[in-house]
Amino acid sequence: MSFSGTVPLSNPTTDSKKIRRNSMTTSNELVTVSREGDLVTLTMTFAPYNLVAKPLLTALLDAVEKAHKEGARAIILRSGLRHFSAGAEIELFDNRGERLPEIDVCACLDALEQVPVPIIASMHGLALGGGFELALACDIIVAADSSKAGMVEVTLGLHPLMGAIQRVASRAGVARAKEMALFGRRYDAATLERWNIVNRVVPEAQLEETTRILALELAMGPTVAHGATKRLIREYTDETVVKADRAMSDAQRPIFQSNDLVVGLKAFRESGPGHAIFSGR
Repeated sequence: MSFSGTVPLSNPTTDSKKIRRNSMTTSNELVTVSREGDLVTLTMTFAPYNLVAKPLLTALLDAVEKAHKEGARAIILRSGLRHFSAGAEIELFDNRGERLPEIDVCACLDALEQVPVPIIASMHGLALGGGFELALACDIIVAADSSKAGMVEVTLGLHPLMGAIQRVASRAGVARAKEMALFGRRYDAATLERWNIVNRVVPEAQLEETTRILALELAMGPTVAHGATKRLIREYTDETVVKADRAMSDAQRPIFQSNDLVVGLKAFRESGPGHAIFSGR
C-alpha cells in the first residue's frame, strides 16, 4: 500500500456516466456497478482519491463476489475520479500500524485472483502504492498514456504491503521489482508497458472504449477455459507470488517497529512525500 493527501482535486478524467449500453446500474457510494450483457464494470468512487482502506476494499470485494454470483463473464475495474487510486489512507500506518489488521491483505488478493472470470484494470491518472497493487491483482492492465504508477512507500519508511513486489517480479523480473520498490519512483505508462507490467497503453481519450472492447471479447469467450487459465497461472505462481503473499506479514513486522517509519510519517504530514531524512533504524 501507499498513501495520499497531496494530489489536488479536479474533474474525473473519464466521466463515470460514459459507461453506457448497460442494462443495470447500482451504487453503494464507493463502487458503482454497471452491466452490459455479461460484462460488469466496477467503478470506484471513494472520493477524493480512491484511497485503499477497509471501506473501499469491502465494497469492491463484495461487488466482485456479487458480479460472479450473478453470472458475469468478465469484469472491468476502473475509477470514476481523477485517479485510479492515489494510495492508501496514511492513518493505517499510525501507532506502529495498529489498524492494518482491519485489512486482510491475502484475502483481498485471493478474491481478485481466484474469481474464475477475467478482470481488466482500466488505469488512468495515478495508481500509487495500494492503488497500483489493486491493478496488479487484476489479470490485464490497460493504461492511459498519461497515467503513472509506482511503489512509492519507501518515502514513508515502508515498502509495498499488498503484494506489488512479488507481482512486479512475476511480470517484469526481480531486477525491476527491486528498482521500483527501493527507489519509490513514479513511472509513465510507456515504461511500464515496455517492462511488461501493463499490457496495453492507449491515448487517454480511448481508454474507456478500448478497455470495453477487450472486456467484451473476453465476456463472449469460453468462460470455463478462461477460469482454467487463471487457475493454472495461480498454480504456477503458488511457490513464488502466493508464497510471498503469505510471508508478507512476518517480513513487514520490523518495519512497524522502526524509527524510520515514525520519521517518514511525520515528514509526510509536515512537508509532503520525499522530505524524510532516515537514520536507518
